[in-house]
Parts: sequence; C-alpha cells; structure tokens
Amino acid sequence: MKEDLAMSMNEVVNFLKKSPKEFTKADMIRFVEENEIKMINFRYVAGDGRIKTLNFVINNREYLEQILSCGERVDGSNIFPAFIHAGSSDMYVIPRFKTAFVDPFATIPTLSFLCSYFNKDGQPMENAPEYILRKAAKSFTQVTGMEFQTMGELEYYVIGEKEDLYLANDQKGYHESAPFAKFEEFRTQCMLYIAKVGGQIKYGHSEVGNFTLEDKIYEQNEIEFLVTDVLDSADQLVLAKWVIRNLAHEYGLNVTFAPKITAGKAGSGLHIHTRIVKDGVNKMVEKGKLNSIARTAIAGYMTCASSLTAFGNTNPTSYFRLVPHQEAPTSICWGDRNRSVLVRVPLGWTSSTDMVAMANPNEKPSNEDHSQKQTVEFRCPDGSADIYLLLAGLTVAARHGFEMQGALDFADKTYVDVNIHKAENQSKLMKLAQLPASCAESAEQLSAHRSIFEKYGVFNSEMIDDLIRQLKSFNDANIRKEIEKDPDLMLKLVHKYFHCG
Repeated sequence: MKEDLAMSMNEVVNFLKKSPKEFTKADMIRFVEENEIKMINFRYVAGDGRIKTLNFVINNREYLEQILSCGERVDGSNIFPAFIHAGSSDMYVIPRFKTAFVDPFATIPTLSFLCSYFNKDGQPMENAPEYILRKAAKSFTQVTGMEFQTMGELEYYVIGEKEDLYLANDQKGYHESAPFAKFEEFRTQCMLYIAKVGGQIKYGHSEVGNFTLEDKIYEQNEIEFLVTDVLDSADQLVLAKWVIRNLAHEYGLNVTFAPKITAGKAGSGLHIHTRIVKDGVNKMVEKGKLNSIARTAIAGYMTCASSLTAFGNTNPTSYFRLVPHQEAPTSICWGDRNRSVLVRVPLGWTSSTDMVAMANPNEKPSNEDHSQKQTVEFRCPDGSADIYLLLAGLTVAARHGFEMQGALDFADKTYVDVNIHKAENQSKLMKLAQLPASCAESAEQLSAHRSIFEKYGVFNSEMIDDLIRQLKSFNDANIRKEIEKDPDLMLKLVHKYFHCG
C-alpha cells in the first residue's frame, strides 16, 4: 500500500499518506487548514447523468466542521424530476470523504467531494442511482460470498478545426500517433487530471473513428481504467467525463460521448469489464481458463442483456450504433477474443510463458501468475448510460446467473467462435436472440425482467416504472423506417442528444 500511496497523483492522498477508504472528517479538516483551502465543492450526479455542484466559502473552522458533519439540503425535484416532486422535494447531500480531491480547474484552492443523497429521515434515498449500485453490490456478495469488480472503457470524439497536414485515414485511427492523431496531447492532459481527481487509469489511445466533416476533424479517443470495486469504478467514470468536458472547454475543443454522431462512422461505446474476486483473488480463472464461476456470471449477462440496455443505451441514438459491421454488438452471445459478440473474453495473460523474458534476453524468466488480470467484457453500453444504474444492472445480472437454473447450459448455448456478421455464419446468427432496436423495445424487455432487478429491493418498482416511462416517451418504435423516409431525422436526433450522459 505504501508504494501505491507514494505514486498517487491525488494531492489529498499524498498529503495524508493513507488510502482514501481510510479518510475521516478530521483528515479533511487538517488538509483544508494546512493547505489553505478556501472553498469546498459538493458534487453529485443528477437524473440526467451529469455532475451538479454546490460551492461553499470556508468562513471559519466551525463552519467547515458543520459542512462536513451535516452536508446540505438541496431541491430534489430539480435533481431527479422523474420521481421527486415539488410538494416534498428536500433532500440532503452528504460528502463521501474517500472521494476528496483538489479541483484541478479551480483558480482558488478548492477541495471537492462526491456526495450521497439522504431523505428527510436521514436514510439513504432509495431511488438514488449511487445507492442502488451500493445495494446491488451488497446483494451480490450476500448471494455469492464474492465481490463484483468493474472498469470502463470510456470512448469519446474530440472535435476541432480541420488541418490539411497528416490526416489519418478515414475509420482507421486505432492507436494512431501524432502527427496523424491530432488530439494526443489533449488526451494525455485529460488522463493527468483524471488521475489527480482519483481515477485509476490503465491507458489511453486514439480509437478507430476518424473523419472530417466540413471544416472540422472528428477524432475518436479512449481512456481505459483499472479494475476496482464497482462503486469506485462508477465514481471514476463520472468524474472522468466531467474532467474531459471541462478540459475540452479550456482547450476550445468540443467533445461528445454520444453513441453515434453520423451514419457509416464508428460510434462510441462504454464497454464494461467485469471481474469476480474473493480475498483479492480472481475467482473467474482456473489453470489459465475461464471456470464455472465466470460462465455462470456470463449466463446472467446473456439472460438480462436485452433489459440491461434500459440502463446503458438510454436514448434513440444508442440504437443507431448497435448495427452490424461497426464494432458494436447486435446479437446476444459471447465468445473468446471475438469483437462481433455482446460479451467478449479478452486476452488475460493466462499462458505459462514469460513474454517479457523472451523479448528481453537480460531478464530472468519468472513464474509469476498474471491470470488475475483476466476480465469479461460487456460491449453494448454507450455514453448515454446512467453509469451507476448500468453498473448496478450488470451486478444484478451477474448475481442472477448464480440464482438461475441451468446457467452453465445456457452459457454453452450462447457461445460462438466465429464472426457472426459474416455471410457464411448467417445460420448461426438466426438462432441467436437480438438486442433491442429501440428505446421502446428496451422498455418492453425491462418490463419483462423487472422481477430480477427488483429482487432484494435493489431497484424498487417506482424506479423501474419511471425508467420504462422515460424509454417509451421517445416514441421510437419505428425510428429506422422513419429515418429511411427522412434521412435528416438521424442528424436532428444526434444534435439533440449530442451531450447526453
């Protein structure tokens, strides 16, 4: 742990010399006083998926203690208009000390916290997405005796002024380097700031999508995180989106996490990698291969896949991305290293060879086991997702795999080892269930599966009703036929949801 703390880029961690999970109110007060912090910011995720902010000037120590002890009250009807009404709308926002970070964008020394929501009785607000995720993680552990971990692959487009020199080839920007990649410096600065606010980043790179339109260049990028506790993973993703947008504004750039921004070009996903652990050990792998625990969880993903779109694909443009030949899934199936499937098992360092020693003759071979790195990737979500609800839904789906009958048989039936979009594999494709093609279909699937998500009180019926109502409100059941008649409709919808999530 000491080594991890020494290398942390979070100023609060460096100063206190302790893990964020150990932070206390006394720690926060000491940090504020000894670092001459002038302001406190409370930040909390609203129903639209964006971070909201409440600013406090530190008048004196007594007021600082009051802020950190009591939190503050806010108008819930504006934070969650779908299920909190003006007649009884007050709720509390309470800082979570483990999320503390020095705001990298503030001109005045400012300490920020992510907050949790509490009701008038001082209890966690049942419908708050962060609390739903907390309940999902708890129920998974109670049922399985293990812990659920995740990490996200955050894809987004950067839009800037077109340059005529060193243009990357259309739709061939994967891992491109400068000068062909125009926004590498912006991406690395984003990564630095995300690390400062507590994000545990794995790597960043340019992605496939790359094109010019009129006087603008559109370049797709990705930042991928390290696997961690599902709650921390969600916090990191929402903060990362906040950082990227703020820094883009400073650079004079535009960014979008929208699922699709034009026809025929790669859309942006939010792939989620999952891992199941106990006592710090990856329980999904045995002797270099996925075991029954992994396949059981995958069966849960396969069963719930169609309804998980209600949390991860939340507006009509989401379904413009879920089409064949665009590196996005359409069929409910899984496979090894297969990018045409919904759930992919990526390479996991499970071989017994020491590749570093082979590549570097001066290194002595090691017998170290790296299979702990193995994950299972869920590929259909996108930037429109409510991140807390999406990860809660995935956690529930994994738990359901351990509760359903015939899970391993179902996993076997949905496994494929070919590119299902190739013509010669159409017979296999026809046997597979398909993901929804609209918000309307997603609502139907959520309604069909609601008992799975409502079990143990993780999602309550009011929340599920609200989500179904919201999805149906798009009236997009025939959206693809409507676009055939009016091609401009797609661009109108893209414009409307350009800054979703």
